[in-house]
Amino acid sequence: MSSTTHSPLFTPLTVGALELPNRVLMAPLTRNRAHADGTPGSLAQTYYRQRASAGLIVSEATQISAMGKGYLDTPGIHEPSHVNEWKKIVEAVHAGGGRIFCQLWHVGRISHTSVLPDGRSPVAPSALRANAQTFTADGFVDCSTPEALSLSGIRQTVDDYAHAARCAKEAGFDGVEIHAANGYLVDQFLQDKTNKRDDDYGGSIENRSRFLSEIINAVSSEWASDRIGVRVSPLGHANDIADSDPQALFTHVYEYLDKQNLAYLHVVEQFPGNENDSKQKELLGTLCSLYQGVYIANGGYDADSASREIARGRIDAVSFGRPFIANPDLPERYRTGSALNEPDADTFYGGGEAGYTDYPFLDRPR
Repeated sequence: MSSTTHSPLFTPLTVGALELPNRVLMAPLTRNRAHADGTPGSLAQTYYRQRASAGLIVSEATQISAMGKGYLDTPGIHEPSHVNEWKKIVEAVHAGGGRIFCQLWHVGRISHTSVLPDGRSPVAPSALRANAQTFTADGFVDCSTPEALSLSGIRQTVDDYAHAARCAKEAGFDGVEIHAANGYLVDQFLQDKTNKRDDDYGGSIENRSRFLSEIINAVSSEWASDRIGVRVSPLGHANDIADSDPQALFTHVYEYLDKQNLAYLHVVEQFPGNENDSKQKELLGTLCSLYQGVYIANGGYDADSASREIARGRIDAVSFGRPFIANPDLPERYRTGSALNEPDADTFYGGGEAGYTDYPFLDRPR
């Protein structure tokens, strides 16, 4: 394909307070290469700088607290050591001419006692064990049964988001993304399969959305709203999540988010291995029309389909996941119509340089 075919991908885009040089964004990608204490590994500086040509990098999901952790060797952004190492990563990205947001993450019930402080149980809106697995020192294991968060626990968790947002600012990030997708804690509050509460955080759609709105307010005390993004996944699928009326729920969520003057809304439109049916496509289109700000799509896109959807105005940009794992210079490959490296799924999670920082560039073949 010629660069002309993909020219919509290379039109600059204003995203909140930032000017992006292209619309080929890097999606958050869990790689399980941090130290056990949540401090990012030194190779991460190379990994992220290699991909600095992305219009925007959204960091791998980064836990806001020790209780927010769900997987082995994922990074945190709540201790001074985390801030110090992330600062080096951010400086490397900036030195490469890039921009990077920190994705703020709490997994909720998608966790296991072995990765939590003192072997504690995970926390969630309700004490319902997920029919899902997480990655521990023993490999993939069934998630542990969670405890329902108390009201004081909810307040503490909201405070943890504010603290993590402050830490991200200290590390020099360009902004933060609140992870409210993929069946993790915020999504667990939103969707009624996982939220069976009978207090102010359960029952009605307004109540189930309260946790998200309180987090946005808390993060907004540390960052201007045009430096904050939110990620959602209205089609469910991941981590045993579902809602009895997703259109009503996410209509409310999108209309609320539209009023917050955010940097962007980041939507998981398709999950690997799942083809959307006509009803799901219709839902995505209906919801998309409710949000007037910058709309970033994720899932199932290549350069051709991304260019088409941007050109017709349905979306503003696309975040790419697996293509960015294997192609650190992905924007240049799309711009020139060059062949892509194939990702090695065996090295996605954990390990060292192999499958992390050793994928070849166009001008530096292996």
